[in-house]
Amino acid sequence: MNAADEWLSDPGLTPWLAAEPQPVSEPSRHLSSVPAAVARVGEPRAASCPPAPPPVVPLDHDPTVVAPPRSAPPPVAAPAGTAFTILDPRPLARPSSGWRRLVYRSTAGRLNPGLSAAEAVRHRLISRVRTPLPGTHRVVTASLKGGIGKTTVTAVLGLTLAEYRGDRVIAVDANPDAGTLADRLTGHVGMTVRDLLDNLHTIHSLTDLAHYTSLAGRLQVLASEQDPAMSEAFSRDEYEAVMTVLARHHNVLLTDSGTGLVHSAMGGALAHADTLVIVGAPTLDGASRASKTLDWLVAHGYGHLVERAVVALCHDRSSRAIDYQMIHDHFASRCSAVVDIPPDPHLMVGGLITLGEMRTGTRDAFLTLAAHIGDQFNRRCEG
Repeated sequence: MNAADEWLSDPGLTPWLAAEPQPVSEPSRHLSSVPAAVARVGEPRAASCPPAPPPVVPLDHDPTVVAPPRSAPPPVAAPAGTAFTILDPRPLARPSSGWRRLVYRSTAGRLNPGLSAAEAVRHRLISRVRTPLPGTHRVVTASLKGGIGKTTVTAVLGLTLAEYRGDRVIAVDANPDAGTLADRLTGHVGMTVRDLLDNLHTIHSLTDLAHYTSLAGRLQVLASEQDPAMSEAFSRDEYEAVMTVLARHHNVLLTDSGTGLVHSAMGGALAHADTLVIVGAPTLDGASRASKTLDWLVAHGYGHLVERAVVALCHDRSSRAIDYQMIHDHFASRCSAVVDIPPDPHLMVGGLITLGEMRTGTRDAFLTLAAHIGDQFNRRCEG
């Protein structure tokens, strides 16, 4: 029996197949926490082929969201026959794209048609990303499955947070298998976490620390050791020592973990995490491994992190044979939010990541992910 047959024969994965209904004798062990209405096998579909997963629609095409009402007094009425308003002393936000921007600039700001619905959504997301942060906040990206996009999610999330926040954000590669976070963000690996560990006693300022990090935009990056033998020795105590020093000089700390949840450094990451980002995919293996990650966390006393976790579903791999909505609902019932990351040619290359090279829909998806992280900045996670 080959690997595909093994996946398809797993009774815990059958409910996620978008096929004709089959009798099920008992609930799946992996879906034990899913509501019965979600875990049941999909009903027969009228179409000959199951529908594809719903596309991730860029914010520019969201017709359901309207701009928030102005808090300022009603402006002076515009001359008859115009569709705009003459600005009062407290202007609307300036439109940054499309015909609205053209009107605003061509009238030197006297006429402001306001933000489009898409821009209004984006402004609200940015406001959530910029939630004031008391102290520090540690975000850990985790998944039992390798090659699913965990490092990519960590990198783009870090770039997005650093782009829109005014405080210091750093991404740390804690992968024991010669991680590629620095390669994806800066294109090279210079000093590593091992070099920092050997010289922790010399770090007294941000300037001292900057010698061991690299810069990607406004994001600081601390690379992992590239010698696997040295990386494997990265213990929990060493991880905690490094994070203690970083927390003195940074506000948001992201950790790109390895695939081994029982690795020593991973224990330290989970013990001090404020928010978890679980990376999965709308495929049998991608969804199953992400679900098993949640199961492991609950079984080992991290249920409080699971409840607040944000699941990022990477759609660079998908199949019309999968009931995407059932997968989405499964994770939504267990975690605080689910964010769909659409396929993006720039990210699929596996090279240096630049926000400006990504599609608008992808940038919007990561802005949404960052907003969910920002929502937790004013709360503390208690285990």
